[in-house]
Amino acid sequence: MLSADEVKKIAHLARLGIEEQNVAAYASDLNSILALMTQMAQLNTADIKPMAHPMDQMQRLRTDNVTEANQRDYFQVIAPRTEDGLYLVPKVID
Repeated sequence: MLSADEVKKIAHLARLGIEEQNVAAYASDLNSILALMTQMAQLNTADIKPMAHPMDQMQRLRTDNVTEANQRDYFQVIAPRTEDGLYLVPKVID
């Protein structure tokens, strides 16, 4: 269980301002969340498939249509440096 002092320390590290009268309520809420996480960690999920969405719905996707003309050659001409159709950029990591 988190104490009031621990909640204050966590708030300080997260750069959150918590008023003194709210510390106990935050401690209670955080302890409830941690208890739920502990309870969930004890569940056996070995045979459960991951879900992308809890409602098992399909996402409607739009058709992939080209809407603009290919301007690659134009942009390659005005780029500072190119080679074999690629843009050359300065090395930033050794």
